[in-house]
Amino acid sequence: MIPIRDDNPYRQLPVITTCLIVINVAIYFYQLFVDKAGAAFIYQYGAIPFQITHFQPVPHLPRGYHPPIPYFATIFTSMFIHGGFFHLFSNMLYLWIFGDNVEYLMGKFRFLIFYLVGGFVAALGHIIMAPNSQIPMVGASGAVSAVLGAYFIKFPRAKVQILLFFFIFIQTIYVPAVFVLGLWFLMQLFSGISSLGLSTSGGVAWFAHIGGFLAGIGLVNFFQKRRLRVWW
Repeated sequence: MIPIRDDNPYRQLPVITTCLIVINVAIYFYQLFVDKAGAAFIYQYGAIPFQITHFQPVPHLPRGYHPPIPYFATIFTSMFIHGGFFHLFSNMLYLWIFGDNVEYLMGKFRFLIFYLVGGFVAALGHIIMAPNSQIPMVGASGAVSAVLGAYFIKFPRAKVQILLFFFIFIQTIYVPAVFVLGLWFLMQLFSGISSLGLSTSGGVAWFAHIGGFLAGIGLVNFFQKRRLRVWW
């Protein structure tokens, strides 16, 4: 099930949403240019829970892998780094579909702050659940999850066009946003609970997604600027 678009028109150009997408894409290609393997760049600017909770670098890292900025600041830089093209594409797709309406609801500046705060809370969710992890956490998933949480609360009846795959058949249908985003959250919650107690060398930061979504639900009313107009 892949969302394609929502039937929830916005009334103005989503400037911040567009800029965030452009910045993420530009950083991804810059990352490929400066470090084809991507490892050093990710370790430098990804959020590593061990470094943040222990206030010291990960032991035995090669030279050039240590962050040139304070460990705490990597929480914010990690929001703009991605581990691969599909990782980038999926995050930007969700941001493009759902970000415009949330930006309109909050206004440009408020939406930008909301996005960063949501990503920060999401990162804390992962760090709290895995404080000793030495694997860099990267991606806009946490911040985008906050946008999804805000959309879930404010536009539950908006129709979302999704792409369904039935073996060799492909079909598109419209379903309410509350179903699409609610199912997405339940998948993150189930995956997060299933991952508890497992020793992994990487993978998806499920609790960053969970924390970001809940942050979006909790913060949307505080950041809301415009009176909600229901037009779907």
